[in-house]
Amino acid sequence: MYYRIIRGDLRAGKLITLTTLLFVTAAAMLVSLSAILTVNLAGAIDTLMTQAKTPHFMQMHSGELDRARLTAFAEQNGKVEAFQVLEFVNVENARIIIGGKSLADNVQDNGFSTQSGKFDYLLGLDGKVITPADGELYVPIVYMKDGTAKAGDTAVIAGKEWTVAGFLRDSQMNSLLASSKRFLVSGHDYTAIQASGSTEYLIEFRLKELSMLGAFKNDYTSAGLEANGPSITYPLFKMLNAMSDGLMIFVILLVSLLVVAVAFMCIRFTLLATIERDTREIGVMKAIGLRVSDIKKLYLVKYAGIAALGCALGYVLSLVFRGMLLDNIRLYMGGNEKASLTLLLGLGGAVLVFLAITGYVNRVLGRFRRISAAEAVRFGTTQDKSGGARQLRLSANRLLNTNVFLGVKDVLARKSLYVTMLAVIIIASFIITVPRNLYNTIAAKSFITYMGVGNSDLRLDIQQTDNIAAKAAEVAAVMEKDPSISRYAVLTTESFTALKEDGAEERIKIELGDHSIFPVKYAKGRAPAADHEMALSVMNADELGKQPGDVITLKSGGQSINLTVCGIYSDVTNGGKTAKAAFASQAADVMWSVIYAELDDKALVSSKAGEYADRFSFAKVSGVDEYVAQTFGPTISSVGTASRIAIVMMLLISVLVTVLFMRLLVAKDRYPIAVMKSLGFTNADLRVQYFARAAAVLVAGIVLGTILANTLGEGLAGALIGSFGAASFEFVVDPLEAYLFSPLMLAGLVLIATIIGTSGTGHITISGHIKE
Repeated sequence: MYYRIIRGDLRAGKLITLTTLLFVTAAAMLVSLSAILTVNLAGAIDTLMTQAKTPHFMQMHSGELDRARLTAFAEQNGKVEAFQVLEFVNVENARIIIGGKSLADNVQDNGFSTQSGKFDYLLGLDGKVITPADGELYVPIVYMKDGTAKAGDTAVIAGKEWTVAGFLRDSQMNSLLASSKRFLVSGHDYTAIQASGSTEYLIEFRLKELSMLGAFKNDYTSAGLEANGPSITYPLFKMLNAMSDGLMIFVILLVSLLVVAVAFMCIRFTLLATIERDTREIGVMKAIGLRVSDIKKLYLVKYAGIAALGCALGYVLSLVFRGMLLDNIRLYMGGNEKASLTLLLGLGGAVLVFLAITGYVNRVLGRFRRISAAEAVRFGTTQDKSGGARQLRLSANRLLNTNVFLGVKDVLARKSLYVTMLAVIIIASFIITVPRNLYNTIAAKSFITYMGVGNSDLRLDIQQTDNIAAKAAEVAAVMEKDPSISRYAVLTTESFTALKEDGAEERIKIELGDHSIFPVKYAKGRAPAADHEMALSVMNADELGKQPGDVITLKSGGQSINLTVCGIYSDVTNGGKTAKAAFASQAADVMWSVIYAELDDKALVSSKAGEYADRFSFAKVSGVDEYVAQTFGPTISSVGTASRIAIVMMLLISVLVTVLFMRLLVAKDRYPIAVMKSLGFTNADLRVQYFARAAAVLVAGIVLGTILANTLGEGLAGALIGSFGAASFEFVVDPLEAYLFSPLMLAGLVLIATIIGTSGTGHITISGHIKE
C-alpha cells in the first residue's frame, strides 16, 4: 500500500520531487567533496614530508661555517636523531635560461644542490628519491606548472648546458610562499657550477620527537651557532605547503555548510507545499481514524527515499569532480597513502547529510498534529493565524500603493512563514559576498602588507653577497637623485638574541630602518619610531609572550638593550617570525637588506625594475605587483574560481527556492486569493502584491546578508588567514561589485522567479475555492 501511494505521489509532484532531489544531491556532493579534499590535502602533505624526511629544524646560513662545531653540538645533544649540512648555490636569475626562457624576471631565489644523503630528499613525480646523472637537471615543479620548462628542454646555467630530465617535489620549498627554489644536479655538475654563484648552507636537524622542537631551538640559540639567515621548523613547512589549496578548501567548506542549510530550508518549502496540496486528503485520513504516525510514515518514507537517492548521487558526483579539484594537490604533493580513508570519509559526509535530512523531515512532519480534520476537509488548506501587523490599516495608508501595502502587510502578519525565505536570501547574499571579498582582498596590492612587506612599487633585495650595507647605500644614493622616485626606504636585517621570561634565549631577526614610509599591517599598536621601540610579528609576539607596552631585552655584541614593544604586525615571510626597530645598525655585516621605492608614474615600474636590475647586478629587483602575482598567483586563482562557482550556485539555488516558495504561497492562499478576486482585485493586482512580498523579504535579506558578510564573514576569513601568521584582517571591498552589481543580480533573478512562481494565481477561480 505504501509503495502504491508513494509512487502515485511522486508522479503527481514530479517538479517538487526533482527539485528536492537536486538540493539534496548538491548538499551531499559539497559535504562529501569538502571531506575528501581536506583529508587528501592533509594526507598528501604528510605523505610528502614522510617520504622526503623533511627536517624538523632548518637554519639557513650565509658566510663562514664551522662544521666541526656543528657536528659536536649535534652529537652531544640528546634530542638530535640526525644532522647534516647541505650546500645550496644561488645563481643570478638572469644567468638561468630554460628552453630559451630567461628567469631574469623571476622573484624567487633560484639555486642548485645535490641530492641529500640522510634526509630532506628531493623527490620525483613518482615519489621516489631522484639520483641525477651528469648533464641532467631536475627542475622545481612550479616551473612545470607555469610553463617555464618541460622535459627535454635545454637549460643554460652560467654558460653551461644541461638537459631537463624531469621535475622535483621539494617538501621545504614547493610553495611559492617559500622564497627559494632548489634545482637538482649531480655531484660532478655541482662542482662545475659552484663558482658561478654564492653558496648558502642549509643546517638541518631531525629530532627524536617533534615535541622536543621548542627545547631544541633554545639549545641551538644558546650554543651561539651559525644563524645568518632565516630558520624554519617542521610545522611551518607544513603550513606553507597547505596555504594555497587550504584557502580554496575553506571556500568550498564554507559554501557546503551554507548550502546544506539552504537544502534543509528547501526541503521544508517542498514539504510544506506538499502538505498544503494534500491538506484535504490528510484531513480525510485523520477523519477516518488513521494515526498521525501512520500518515507521517507515508511522507517520511518518500523523503527518506529521495534523501537516499540524492546522497548517493551527491557522493558519486563528488568522486567525479574530486579529480579536477585534486589535480593541484597531486601535482605538488603527490598521492595520499590513505586514499581509501578519504573515500570512506566522503561517504560518511553523504550519510551524515542523509541522517540530518530524515531527522529534519520527521520534525517538520510533526505539524500534522496541529491540522484540524474539519478545517482541512472544509477549506482544503491550513488556516494561518494572523500574528502581527495589526497596527497597519489600509484606511490609514497614505504612502504606498494599495497592492504594495497589502503585500508588505502580509509579510509582517505572517513572519514565521517568510522567515525561511529570508534566511535563504541572507545565506545567498553571504555566500555571494564573502568568497568574492576574500578574492578581492588577496588580489589587492595592499594584501602584501599582511605578508610583512611594505606597499610600494619597487623592491630590491640584497643578500648572499659581501658588503651588503655599502651596496645598499650605493643604491640609495642613486635613488636619491632619481627624479622618477618619490620616496624610498632602506631596511637592513640583523640577528639578535632575545631573552624570554624564563631566562631562555631566542634568536630573533630584526629589520632596522624607517618603518613609517612603507608600513605593514599592524594588529596592535604602531610602527617603531624611537630608538627604544620595537615591533614584533604575530608569531614572535606569541612565542615571546609579549604585548605592546612590554619590555624585551636583546643581546648583541656582548651588550644588552632594553626595548619597549610598540606594535604587533602581520607577517608570513621568513617563517612569520620577524621584528622591526628604528635604532641604528649595530654591526658592520648585516644578514640582508631590502630597499623599497615608490614611483610618481606607475607606468614606469617595469622599465625602472629593468634599469636597476641592469645597473645593480648584486640586487634582485622586482615590481611589487609582479612579486605578489608570482608569490600568490595560484592562491588568488584558486579562490577566484571557487568564488565564481559559489556565485553561480547560489543564484541558481535562490531562483529555485523563490519559485518553490511562491508556489507554496499561492497554494496556501487559494482561499484568500478567491476572496480578493470576488472583491474586484485583478490578476495583475495579485501579482503586484506577491511582487511586493518578495521585494520586502529580498531587501531585508540582502541588507542582513551583506552586514553578516562584512562582520561574521570577515571574522571567519580572518581566522583562517591568521593561522598563517597574518592578523587584523580586513576585507578589501569593491563597493560597486558588493553593494550594487551583486545585489542587483540577486534581486533581478529572485523577482523574475517570483513572477514565474506566482503565475498560478490566474488559474484560481472564485467558484472553485470559496466554500460555504
